Amino acid sequence: MLEPEINAELIAAHGLKPDEYARILEIIGREPTFTELGIFSAMWNEHCSYKSSKKWLRTLHTTGAQVICGPGENAGVVDIGDNQAVVFKMESHNHPSYIEPYQGAATGVGGILRDVFTMGARPIAAMNALSFGAVSHPKTRQLVHGVVEGVGGYGNAFGVPTVGGEVRFDPSYNGNCLVNAFAAGLADADKIFYSAASGVGMPVVYLGAKTGRDGVGGATMASAEFDDTIEEKRPTVQVGDPFTEKRLMEACMELMRTGAVISIQDMGAAGLTCSAVEMGDKGGLGIRLELDRVPQRETNMTAYEMMLSESQERMLMVLRPEKEAEAKAVFDKWDLDFAIVGETIPEDRFLILHGNEVKADLPLSKLSSSAPEYDRPWVATPAAAPLADVPAIDPVEGLKALIGSPNYAAKNWVFEQYDCQVMGDTVRKPGLGAGVIRVHDTGKMLAFTSDVTPRYVKANPVEGGKQAVAEAWRNLTAVGALPVAATDNLNFGNPEKPEIMGQFVGAIQGIGEACRALDFPIVSGNVSLYNETDGKGILPTPTIGAVGLIANAAQLIGGAARDGDVALVLGGEGSHLGQSALLLEAFGRVEGDAPHVDLTAERTHGDFIRANRDLIGGCSDLADGGLALAAFEMAEAGQTGVSLDSAATPALFGEDQGRYLIACSFDQAEALMTRAHAAGVTLLTVGRFGGQDLNFGGAKAPMPELTALYRRAFEAAVG
Repeated sequence: MLEPEINAELIAAHGLKPDEYARILEIIGREPTFTELGIFSAMWNEHCSYKSSKKWLRTLHTTGAQVICGPGENAGVVDIGDNQAVVFKMESHNHPSYIEPYQGAATGVGGILRDVFTMGARPIAAMNALSFGAVSHPKTRQLVHGVVEGVGGYGNAFGVPTVGGEVRFDPSYNGNCLVNAFAAGLADADKIFYSAASGVGMPVVYLGAKTGRDGVGGATMASAEFDDTIEEKRPTVQVGDPFTEKRLMEACMELMRTGAVISIQDMGAAGLTCSAVEMGDKGGLGIRLELDRVPQRETNMTAYEMMLSESQERMLMVLRPEKEAEAKAVFDKWDLDFAIVGETIPEDRFLILHGNEVKADLPLSKLSSSAPEYDRPWVATPAAAPLADVPAIDPVEGLKALIGSPNYAAKNWVFEQYDCQVMGDTVRKPGLGAGVIRVHDTGKMLAFTSDVTPRYVKANPVEGGKQAVAEAWRNLTAVGALPVAATDNLNFGNPEKPEIMGQFVGAIQGIGEACRALDFPIVSGNVSLYNETDGKGILPTPTIGAVGLIANAAQLIGGAARDGDVALVLGGEGSHLGQSALLLEAFGRVEGDAPHVDLTAERTHGDFIRANRDLIGGCSDLADGGLALAAFEMAEAGQTGVSLDSAATPALFGEDQGRYLIACSFDQAEALMTRAHAAGVTLLTVGRFGGQDLNFGGAKAPMPELTALYRRAFEAAVG
């Protein structure tokens, strides 16, 4: 087959700028072949190289006594004691999910699960953070249905419980939804598998499903803005098979126990290209591949297609040669392909052969370590104008505006499509704060949450970045967990626009500051840029996925209130209405500054909750919707009513940070007050739980009526 002529149009179609192409010519000293152009395009795009973000990612807090492996591997690894480790990561599948919602979301789940079991960890939990356009937009309903069905279809069939996440709607996502997938697994701390190849002449082995043409160019597509050619990008979306992935996991776990594995890498973005280059580069070795040996499910595939295919459920492994027969037997047993497709070589070369022809011969290290790295110009987001007066609102009407919105209504319609109980270790299902999973055959538990408030980040990227970390910290704390580490999924618009790059820089500064102050390292993550359609970017959405450890069942704190409980607020009365949920949902206004995050107070208050959990019956952090929404949700979860003393809008709906709502008995409340005084923290009695009504300072409504609105509003909007 004749290869296309390399010209300016073809170079641009591969997402390469003229100066980047000039750099390629300088590195190899000649025109690249078509396959080589595709390889450079895959390795140098934003999705794989992080060329616009590396400078700033290096400033994040990524270390700590608990960290076994930080950013740079397939997933982060954190010590949880007893020679056990939790392995986790969050990653985006935004562009594919907008083009083909079901498969885009499904393969996002599949990819993040592979990132975890590639490290030798058996997945135990999944989450997802979903952002869609306005409910009224003609495409939103189709996207919601397709994405939710894709997440559930893959996760349920694979057999991992989905224990948390978030769903939001905003017009900025009309042309570019966000699908951020999280997975966590458990491994023995001394049996973690890494991707760096070692040893010369070692066999490079292809494992799993056959290679097809689906997903060719997917990584490059994920690094570009959308325009009116979006439908033409449909073939770049991968197709997933969760049952094959389940077999692949079991085969890999069995093979890892044999001692045959030197290194292993899943084939995700840019498929065979990225996995081979990363393994070679990390090990300081070259790789020679013979594509005729690659298992193929389609005929007449070219070298270009095989190298850039993103067909799912595939792994690449460097194997101990004496274990070849044993390894092949494992994969034969699981009815999966096993093929030696190359070997490690001492030279710094990425040598690709197909049909006895050399299709690519490149310096391997230059593909990864010499990828462009940009210090993009950026401008700080200007300070927000002061918030104009917010009219007083009837407290019940204010609450109804929140719980009647799909942003804050119960998400049962979503969560009930996910299997939350598979594996039998789920302690707390999605829907109220962090999800909790038992660490099987131990007394320990792990808590999981995902958080960000994009309105805050747009108004004030530094405070918004801090707040995303702080809210994740509080959600873990509220269930009694010690926050141990986090992963980030940084979703932004076009970094070539200085104001967008300024949002990114500010958010990174805020995230870094919060993680350092809270000893809450970022151990893995993903950057998703160019989330724009026709030049209009999304709200900056740096999602924080976080993991906490609960040492034993006695440390678990519930999220529901009981009849007769006293309602207490740790951290003072609310006052901040800028960028608040009430302002948006009741008045249609997005104004003012984000709330300030006092990280010293966050740590002090979180430590107080954990130190005094013996006196706490139920707990929730105060975030969107302030005290009003948290009190309603805790009462609703406990099937009781609630009376709060104040009817004042700021006290009820203010979103001041670092605060918790506590439910406990009268005697426990008295003891907590004494301990709070001794600790120098502010603890206020704000009301009581019980009865059949909600009563905010004299404004009343029957709880059954509010519950019906809360439980039905989401499905009414998009179901």
